[in-house]
Amino acid sequence: MSIASDRRTRRRQETIGEILDMAIELMDAEGVAALSLSAVARRLGMQPPSLYQYFPSKMAIYDALFQRGSELQRDAYRTALASATTENPLKHNLIAATAFSRWCLDNPVYTQLLFWRTIPGFEPSPEAYAPAQETLEDLRNHLQATADAGYLHPDAASDEGIALFTSLTAGLLSQQMANEPDASFEDGRFVRMLPTVLDMFHQHYAPGG
Repeated sequence: MSIASDRRTRRRQETIGEILDMAIELMDAEGVAALSLSAVARRLGMQPPSLYQYFPSKMAIYDALFQRGSELQRDAYRTALASATTENPLKHNLIAATAFSRWCLDNPVYTQLLFWRTIPGFEPSPEAYAPAQETLEDLRNHLQATADAGYLHPDAASDEGIALFTSLTAGLLSQQMANEPDASFEDGRFVRMLPTVLDMFHQHYAPGG
């Protein structure tokens, strides 16, 4: 690849990043489903038709944001586990769920896009959904390892166990964001119950159960 071609590729990626950043900013101000391509273009000093050189439709922007949000959320989850200073897998559950919850509260627009059906007709592409599947597989592997170590029943890593775990944690976040959207993780009336909810999950899948 020539220097000029490399420069054009880099500039294109920078412009795509600027478009996505502006889309998030506007969605935060006006609502996730209220995104306007012409508003994004105007805020970036572009003519609306120029935006189509980067994204052919509004759904394509949503898809790119879904992928970016899924990658950020996955990386926050993995970073928290990688930096854990305890060997107790049950505490790892809390560390990972706490990192997930903090990220969601810090990124409410991405959270609505990833976990709530706020955009009629939108379905993420397989490529955009892949990082979310990786996060679920990380969770399954961790719960399986926790069960293998004797801390949980093997069913904790089943499809039903994954569904219960994600329902409990996502339910707290939904309640928090709906009722106290500006509260911190420490002060939130609902997310404060995260340790209690995980204890309930651990008791339901106790190794002797």
